[in-house]
Amino acid sequence: MTQKERQARSRHAIFLAALEEFSKNDYDTVTMDSICQGHGISKGMMYHYYSCKDDLFLLLVKELFQALAAQLEHDMQQLDGDNPLETIQQFFMIRERYFQQHPQWKNIFENAMLRPPKHLKDAIYELREPVRALNRSFLTRVCSGMPLRPGLDPETATRYIESIEYVFPSLLRQFRAEEGITDLHAMLDAMTEILEIILFGLVSQTDRNAK
Repeated sequence: MTQKERQARSRHAIFLAALEEFSKNDYDTVTMDSICQGHGISKGMMYHYYSCKDDLFLLLVKELFQALAAQLEHDMQQLDGDNPLETIQQFFMIRERYFQQHPQWKNIFENAMLRPPKHLKDAIYELREPVRALNRSFLTRVCSGMPLRPGLDPETATRYIESIEYVFPSLLRQFRAEEGITDLHAMLDAMTEILEIILFGLVSQTDRNAK
């Protein structure tokens, strides 16, 4: 085995160890020691390649966003956009399907998006750019074909949907917490209910205007 191959194998072993630790624990509780312990990685080898846990966390976040971008780009091509509600519903489902197929990445996503370390926010924002660009392009196209209420333009509608996109899974779990969501079919039903409220509101526009 060449030196280059040994280095690649060592980096891969560290990557897998970090993935396991960050997939099960919040960012704050993971340490370089916890990544080394139980994974057969010496501190000498660890610090030869990575100086701190931030390097490893951002490496995982970069890998995740690249994989998500590839999944989004592929699956978005299958959405025709004829029915805006159904199209947005399927758009949210792309990520949910991804995390059902790759559950070890879900906690890393939530740590990066919902509980980001303050000193890493800028780096995470930059790493998410490929996903953000795909989302913006797709949602702009969908919102441009929606019958928006007077005074609301497609750009504002796009930003609104973008703003709830990454917190939607948490909202979904809370909305149907008593019933439980155990499969994609149940998730799709719950998602339809929430999206109808998000897009069409709670209060009758007729009653509201009458007041």
